[in-house]
Amino acid sequence: MRYSLKGLLATFLLLGLFSCANAAIRLPNILSSGVVLQQKSDIQLWGWASPNEKLSIWPSWQKDSIQVRANPDGKWLITLHTPAAGGPYTIDFDAHNHIRLSDVWLGEVWVCSGQSNMEFTYNWRKTKDIQIDFDSCQQYNLHFFQVPKTTGVTPQEDLPGSWSSCDSNTVKDFSAVAYFFGKKLNKNLHVPIGLISSNWGGTPAEVWTPAELVNENPFLHSWQEKLKPSVGWPILAGRAYNGMIYPLTNFAIAGTIWYQGESNVETYQSYGQLFKTMIRSWRARWNQDFPFYFVQIAPYHYGANNGAELRDQQAQALQLPHTGMVVTADLVSDTNDIHPHDKYDVGARLANMALSDHYQLTGDFPKSPVLAGYTLNGARVQIRFSDAAGGLKVKSGDVQQLFIAGSDGHLYPANLKIEKDGSITVSSKDVSAPKLVEYGFTNTRLGNLVSGQGLPVAPFRIQL
Repeated sequence: MRYSLKGLLATFLLLGLFSCANAAIRLPNILSSGVVLQQKSDIQLWGWASPNEKLSIWPSWQKDSIQVRANPDGKWLITLHTPAAGGPYTIDFDAHNHIRLSDVWLGEVWVCSGQSNMEFTYNWRKTKDIQIDFDSCQQYNLHFFQVPKTTGVTPQEDLPGSWSSCDSNTVKDFSAVAYFFGKKLNKNLHVPIGLISSNWGGTPAEVWTPAELVNENPFLHSWQEKLKPSVGWPILAGRAYNGMIYPLTNFAIAGTIWYQGESNVETYQSYGQLFKTMIRSWRARWNQDFPFYFVQIAPYHYGANNGAELRDQQAQALQLPHTGMVVTADLVSDTNDIHPHDKYDVGARLANMALSDHYQLTGDFPKSPVLAGYTLNGARVQIRFSDAAGGLKVKSGDVQQLFIAGSDGHLYPANLKIEKDGSITVSSKDVSAPKLVEYGFTNTRLGNLVSGQGLPVAPFRIQL
């Protein structure tokens, strides 16, 4: 067989180019210049290279480089401990090629996820509470990573996106809730804040939950099948999780904030179990029992009483450790708008939970009182609340939307006595043997019982 010299040279050249291409270190997009890494934590850096290729990694905050070798699949991963917040730093990756990450910060990292009320941006609805921050937002040392809307039939290894610093332009297209959350964290912690916005308007919680946990659970699967198809978002279990959450789970975070539920109102019956399943699955994949703070859906004219039922299901997630719920009953001026404009207070209330519960700061970080327990004393029901140490009060006149019922189920307006310890006693002359107490259990009228600091008491239903 005869070969021309030109042909052999071309073949060797192609093989050489192929080998060089294989040898290149690659990093996931979440590890790019501008990244915020979780401070004072064991974090992971990972990526791809040629099988068995040796890499040298040098973060500029430490003296020595780290050596690692890619496995036979061409994947590599290292774990290192980060010092206290600071920056900007660099991280150098060396093998057959060189990558330098610049503008690297150490601080606090939060995932901000959900549907349209978390996705809500200035450029979408021109919310005024962000506009007044245009000239000052760059001073809060906030850094954004926006995850594009994408799905996966199976869990993905990477996702598109890049980091950007907060300024008067980037803040316009970033989650308003996440921005105000991050702003308050920075003003109190005085460290860089990394915010990963991974949300998709219209999505039900099933798409954010690993598919097998829904499809292999007869109860959850039966309710998923009742979801209405849409041309604007996926409804199949796991699709957003695979494309928009799973690729992040090697990346160390401080916690998650979540604003979702509107698209599960018509299938509220499964939401309590579904939501807890989702939270547990995220924590299991991150291998971290991180704080998970969420927003109770706002007053809106839903069909039947489904909004109230969904809120009741959301509150079941408080059974899990390190969770918290923001109440929005007082933040809505138009109950015909499913997207309330006040995102400042939503973000600030989420930050209050993080600052007091997770970061253990002392100060003025009020939270809404939430049902904690009850005692039946004859015809009276004594009801206890968390976060009511400052007492409760009725805002504007007599208490509204507080009802009590006996075995016939007829709801009577309840008499209210506020106790000194922050509990309340509920009764009615028409009910001798209470079987049900409801407060704010409607779609739009959520009552006027508030904490001593003015925050609304979370709506509740007690079946005795």
